[in-house]
Amino acid sequence: MKRSRFFEWKISPPVIISGNFLLLIIIGTFLLKLPIATEHSISWADAFFTATSASTVTGLAVFDVGSTLTTFGEIVLLTLIQLGGLGIMTFAVAILMLFGKKIGMQNRIYIRDSYNQQTLGGMVKYVRLILLFVLSIETLAITLLSIHWIPTFGFRDGIYYSTFHVISAFNNAGFSIFPVNLSPFVGDPIVNIILSSLLIIGGLGFFVVMDVWNKKSFHHWTLHTKMMITGTVLLNVIATVTLFLLEYNNVNTIGDFSVGNKILASYFQAVSPRTAGFNTIPTGNMEEPSLLFTMLLMFIGGGTASTASGIKLTNFMVIVYATVAYFRGISEPHLFGRTIKTEILLRSLAITTVSLSTIICALFLLTITESIPFFPLAFEVFSAFGTVGLSMGITGELSGIGKLIVCLVMFMGRIGPLTLFYLLLKPRKETYKFPYDQVHTG
Repeated sequence: MKRSRFFEWKISPPVIISGNFLLLIIIGTFLLKLPIATEHSISWADAFFTATSASTVTGLAVFDVGSTLTTFGEIVLLTLIQLGGLGIMTFAVAILMLFGKKIGMQNRIYIRDSYNQQTLGGMVKYVRLILLFVLSIETLAITLLSIHWIPTFGFRDGIYYSTFHVISAFNNAGFSIFPVNLSPFVGDPIVNIILSSLLIIGGLGFFVVMDVWNKKSFHHWTLHTKMMITGTVLLNVIATVTLFLLEYNNVNTIGDFSVGNKILASYFQAVSPRTAGFNTIPTGNMEEPSLLFTMLLMFIGGGTASTASGIKLTNFMVIVYATVAYFRGISEPHLFGRTIKTEILLRSLAITTVSLSTIICALFLLTITESIPFFPLAFEVFSAFGTVGLSMGITGELSGIGKLIVCLVMFMGRIGPLTLFYLLLKPRKETYKFPYDQVHTG
């Protein structure tokens, strides 16, 4: 008997990835709407927005998390953050491995596409290592932060607060259960160092961390790892110095701090936009040049196969190096003794173009639906697309339509521009070529 076409139909990996996030958001919405999840009733719109923000590890909030959600609600939020940060497919494969089930080829393809990898080799092994790595890092960080916070908050709350903020930080979510985020700890080096380290490690990407762990020498690292490590260090240093100079005399942020605390606050605010959302100084009180620079950091984002979003640091670096190579008359850009393929350059340009188009369209719609000044709206959209969570304080003022638009931006920012592209269009390889001709540009 012939098999039915219905059973032969296969769902593409981008649809599965997007569907998983959408399912997670829907489940999270219903759980957050339960009476036991909140201290007082919240609207369906606010529940949906919060579930989307947590599942996409953004951190934008329409209400104060600590005073609105119960312990059950906060645990739901943490679960959404953990699942959204590492990917539902990772946990699904982990459960299959736990019960001794075989991981089929289709599931391996889903994992590969979830982490934006090019090959299928070693996917199951990587999932096992990723889960072990995440568990180890989070346990260590929770232990260190608990030792620091237990004397202040007590044994139970010290461990609970540590667990919440460590999971939120490692997954680059930026949710906090403190009313003013991490502002009370602006001068606390232990809190700043532990959480910023988690932001950086989570934003580097699992494959970068594994490459560094397995190959101790810089010379033996892959080109991607070299670009991520050097790019992260350079960008963090440049961002710290820039924000330190721009905010030095701003009494509403770091102007009244000691030099040491100014450096610490500038460093944390330099790391956080890529793409965490924690803040130790009031974001809305920052100077406009600082806010504009922060928007650039949010747009760049972190690394591929990480808990961060944005266009990704390597894409940004590829475009910059290709531009420099063009003006130097170099036909093919190269870095660290390796040539960057034209395919990679075109991919980076496509990602950047789709990302900017998404931001511009969303911002255009928000300027129509909202009666909020342009700059705070632009900051909100960049934050949503980069799944950062920083805001100038307008999230709760958005209309129902405005919240829905921001939710769509968060969703598209998390699944990635290329996944969105593959959802809308079905790419096909051309088997023919047309003659070359001249196009005047510049």
